Formats: sequence, C-alpha cells, structure tokens
Amino acid sequence: MTQEKILSILKETSTMLEGHFLLTSGRHSNRYMQCARLFEYPNYSAELCEHLAQQLKDIEIDLVISPAIGGIILGYEMARQLGVKNIFAERENGAMTLRRNFVIPKDAKVLVVEDVVTTGGSLLEVIELVWQAGAQPVAAGMIVDRSAGKVDFGIPAFSCYSAEIISYPADECPICKTGLPLVKPGSRAFK
Repeated sequence: MTQEKILSILKETSTMLEGHFLLTSGRHSNRYMQCARLFEYPNYSAELCEHLAQQLKDIEIDLVISPAIGGIILGYEMARQLGVKNIFAERENGAMTLRRNFVIPKDAKVLVVEDVVTTGGSLLEVIELVWQAGAQPVAAGMIVDRSAGKVDFGIPAFSCYSAEIISYPADECPICKTGLPLVKPGSRAFK
C-alpha cells in the first residue's frame, strides 16, 4: 500500500484534519490526527492493520498490548490478523497498569501498538509494563507516527503513515495571524 493511498484513506475518513488546532501540549498546528475516526470504518481499519501486519511478518509475536483508549481497537484488529491474544493497559492514578485480570505471560514476545504517536509517552509506558512482567517487547506499531520516526522506543518501530506534523508555540503561531478559528479536538485535557 502506498503512502498516497494511506493518506487518501486518512483524509477520506476525517482522520487527518486540516485547519487550526489546539494540541494537548498547548501548541498550535495546521493538522490534527484523530484515529478514532478511522475506526468508524472497519474495512479501512482492517486494510491499514493488514499493511502494518505485513511489516511485522518476520517477527515472532505471542501477544498484542495497547494503551487504552486509543489503541484498543487497533490492538484487537492487529491481534486478529496475527492470530494471537490481545490485552490493553489503562491509566490508574496517572500510571499505565494492567487491570481486568489481564496478564502478560513471562517470556512472551509482545507487540505494543498505539493509534497515533507524537512523543511516544504512552507506548513507552506500556513497553515498560511488558519488561516488568518478564516478557519481551519485540516491536512497536502505530497507524500514524507524527514524529516521522524520531521517537526511540528501544525496539523496532513500524507505522502505516509517518510524517513530522509541525506545531507552534501559541504565542508564535502563524495560523493565528490569519484569523482562522482555533479548534480543540481530541480526548485529553490540554496542559
């Protein structure tokens, strides 16, 4: 699958939005990635997950884990395509943890996935959970890598779409000067 085809799907599903956005960090950007919109379309979700699974075909994987909530559907579909179990981690008292009696088997080879990565913070926390369980994180996977590969996970990382999406400090934003209204999409409160 070409990057052009992937970008077309991201735009068609309103996953990639263009305009003037307030990011969780408080910075402004002309693009916003809302992967939850992609998962409204099971056919596109499966197609992009298949593309990601193909990149992982030479890696032995026993389990898929993702951070809640953004990675849950991706984790499920990746596990389905790879024919392995799927679990997710959740934030409790500010830290990623396993709940719901989920267990990471000792020595398991684990794929850690997330829908969108900017700084990689959530994925890095889940990778640490895998190490703490005595298992081996073997790869990180994501639909969108907003860092263009700049985040170091300490393990191989794979994405469907990778690009550096520029953002600006609020007081230096050139988009503000155009008068385009500022929009706050997303699910987390900003800093």
